[in-house]
Amino acid sequence: MSEHPHVEIYTKENCPYCEKAKDLFDEKGIEYETYNVTGDDDLFEEMVERADGRKTAPEVFIDDELIGGWDETSALEETGELDEKLCIAAADGGDNPEHRKLIISGSGIAGLTAAIYAARGNNDPLILQGDEPGGQLTLTTDVENYPGFPDGISGPELINNMQEQAERFGAEVKMGIIEDVDDSSRPFRVELSNGDVYTTDAFIAASGASARTLSIPGEDDLMGYGVSTCATCDGAFFRDEEMVVIGGGDAAFEEASFLTKFAKKVYLVHRREEFRAEKYWQDRVQEKVDAGEIEIMKNTEVTEIHGTPEDGVDYVTMVTNPEGKPSQKLDEPETEEFEFDAGAVFLAIGHTPNTDYLEDTGVELDEEGYIRTVGGKGGGQTKTDVAGIFGAGDVVDFHYQQAVTAAGMGCKAALDADDYLETADLGEATAAQEGAAASDD
Repeated sequence: MSEHPHVEIYTKENCPYCEKAKDLFDEKGIEYETYNVTGDDDLFEEMVERADGRKTAPEVFIDDELIGGWDETSALEETGELDEKLCIAAADGGDNPEHRKLIISGSGIAGLTAAIYAARGNNDPLILQGDEPGGQLTLTTDVENYPGFPDGISGPELINNMQEQAERFGAEVKMGIIEDVDDSSRPFRVELSNGDVYTTDAFIAASGASARTLSIPGEDDLMGYGVSTCATCDGAFFRDEEMVVIGGGDAAFEEASFLTKFAKKVYLVHRREEFRAEKYWQDRVQEKVDAGEIEIMKNTEVTEIHGTPEDGVDYVTMVTNPEGKPSQKLDEPETEEFEFDAGAVFLAIGHTPNTDYLEDTGVELDEEGYIRTVGGKGGGQTKTDVAGIFGAGDVVDFHYQQAVTAAGMGCKAALDADDYLETADLGEATAAQEGAAASDD
C-alpha cells in the first residue's frame, strides 16, 4: 500500500469511535499506524500537541496533516474528500449501479438483527453503516438488561458479535452514508454521499438517531476541547476535573455514573424537577450522590460554555428557576444566573432521528422526523407508506428506545421485507438487473 499516503491514528482503550476510524481505513484497504495513548503520558501529550490542543480520541493524520477525530474523518468520507486525500480513485458516477436484493441503512442493533434474519432468508442484504457505525450501543459501556447476558456485556462487544453473526450468514457490511433514496420507480435508487449508487428491490431504514446538542455559545468552538457527547470516549482525558453532565434520562445517568471513575466530582444538570431515567439508574446515581461523587442540580440549565481550544473548558454559565426550564424564564425574578467552574461538559439530552435521506420520498415522517410505520397486529407492522420500504429501531421508536426492542423491530422488518420480496411484482427490477448485466458483458 506504499502508493497511498501515510496514515496515523491516535487511539485509547475502550474507545468506540477509535474502532470506527480503524474500521473505515480497513474497509478501504489502507494501512495505518496506531498509537494507544492510554496510560502513556508522553504519547498523550504528543497527540494533544499535534492535534492543536484537542484531548479526545481518535485523532487521525494523513501525511502529517491533522484530519481530526471521527466526526471530521467521517465528514470527509461523506463528501468523498477522504478518498482524494488517500489517492483512491473516484467512485463510479452511477451509470451502471450495482443492484442488491435488499439494502439496510444502519449497522446498529436493529439493522444488524434485520441483516441476520435477511441473510438467513437468502435475501443477500447489504448493510450501509452510515456515519455512526454500530449505532448508539457502541457508546454504552455496560449493557446489563439485554437478555442472555446475566453478567452484562459491553455495547461494542455486542455489536461486533452481531455483525460477525450477520456476515457469517452472508450479509455484507460497507461503509457508506446515504444521501438520497429515489422511490419514483422500481427498483429503488440509493445514492451515497461519496458518489456510489445502488439499486435495490427492498429497503430497510434502521439508521437510528444522533445525539442532540444545545446550540449555545461556546459549544461548537469547544467540541472536542472539553465538550463531548460521549463520556466513554472522552472521560478519561479529563481526569480529576469537575465535570458537568447535562440531561435527565438513562443516558445522562449512565454517563454521570461512569465519569465518577475519573472526575473530581460530577454535577448532573437537569432543566426540570423530575427525571426520565428508569429507577435502576436513579438508584445507582443516588448511591454515588450519598458517597459525595455526584451532585444533582435540578431546574437548572447551562446557557454558555467558556474556555479556549488551547486551555479547554474553564467554566459555564448556568441559570436556575424553582419551576424548571429556566432558560425560558430569564426575565422572571425567581430566575438566577451564575457562573460555575467546570473542566468538561458532557451532553446527554436525547437524539434526532437520521431520516434526512427519506424526506423526498413518499415515506411519512412525524413532526420530529421519526418514520411512521403501519404498526398494529399481524404482519407488515414495519411497512411504511412506500411499498418495499420498511422502518426499524430508534428511527421509528421514540418511546421505548431499548436495545431489545430495536432488535425485535429489526427482526420484524426483515420478515416483512422477505414477504414483500416473495409476493411483490418485481418485473421492472428484474429487467433492470438483466440490462445492467448485459451492459457489463
